Amino acid sequence: MRNRLGRECLYVPSCRLGLYVALRHWCRPGGRVLMSPVNDDVILFVVLAAGLRPVQAPLDPRDGSIDPRAVPDAVWHGLSAVLTTNLYGNPDPAPGLRARCDALGIPLLEDAAHAIGSRVGGRPVGSYGDASVFSLSKHTAAKTGGFLAVADPALRGALEEARDDLLAPSRLSSELAYALRPYAEAGVRGLRLVRAARAVMRLLGMEEREEIRMPLRADELKQAMAEAPALGPFHSWVRVDMHDYRIAPGAARHSRTARLLDRLDDRLAAHLAGTRRLLASPWAAAGPGPVQPLFRVPLLVEDRDAAIAALARHRITTGYLYDPPLDAYASGLFTDPSPAPAPARWFARHALPADPLQADRIIAVLRKSGARPADVPAGCRLGGDGG
Repeated sequence: MRNRLGRECLYVPSCRLGLYVALRHWCRPGGRVLMSPVNDDVILFVVLAAGLRPVQAPLDPRDGSIDPRAVPDAVWHGLSAVLTTNLYGNPDPAPGLRARCDALGIPLLEDAAHAIGSRVGGRPVGSYGDASVFSLSKHTAAKTGGFLAVADPALRGALEEARDDLLAPSRLSSELAYALRPYAEAGVRGLRLVRAARAVMRLLGMEEREEIRMPLRADELKQAMAEAPALGPFHSWVRVDMHDYRIAPGAARHSRTARLLDRLDDRLAAHLAGTRRLLASPWAAAGPGPVQPLFRVPLLVEDRDAAIAALARHRITTGYLYDPPLDAYASGLFTDPSPAPAPARWFARHALPADPLQADRIIAVLRKSGARPADVPAGCRLGGDGG
């Protein structure tokens, strides 16, 4: 990954832990961080755990990327950092955000969990920020691990020490479960026991959300915020769906992750081919720039829930939904709302994240079900008057 990005890279057990390390290093507690409202709620809690105030950004309704033109000047000048999302692999406008952060003297941090193969401005996503975090559980399907990439290699030692201070010891039971999981999942798929398996995963705490968003638990969250910055008080929120997020990896994890990472280029080529097919479908709204090897393609569907149900009847699971936006989910108690919330609300309601590796099956099901494309309404136009 150092060769791919041209940056020093530090392994972390999870993207979320790498992000926490980066936020604690580059941002003083009490600062304000511009971020996307269409993102995993875990990321909101990581920002809060770092003692920071999330500020929700306006979005491009075509692909969910940040729309800097709709951010008012007053918001820009109150920020301590900008955190990109690169949702589903669609790049945020990193060159412009880099220039804006440089002018303001604040750090740019890139969350590239979905974008390990994406490029913007002729460079890889993750090569613009002061730091960037990647997930190895997405494109590689390793289901563990990530890395933190930094512009200044001299910082590696301090960041490694900060990471190690947060790690929990490796456990034999955790390593054994990780080693056996691929075989168990293959057996479940072969026996068509997906529903039963997901029920078991929920019982074991490996899949904790019954709805798209996890329960906020506002009163408990207020108590946790009084102890920020600290990861411990936020553990029950940050660990959701990944209880091993801060466990030191053992040999099994390292071996499988390295093996899958060796196949990354083939995986990216398959994602790129599937992305092209999905973007040629009636439900796609191509964003700016070249086609990327997207982790998921956000198809825009009029009745998204009906489309999800149709796919489920053909045993196609839809994940990575982020509805409602974080400012509607968390309210003004825990985040500053977007100054232009309509595009994010519309996108979150209509985006159907489609796996490029199942492009042909998804297109066939949507056609058969009569799913109608959703057109971006006039009230969700791009850009604003705030620079």
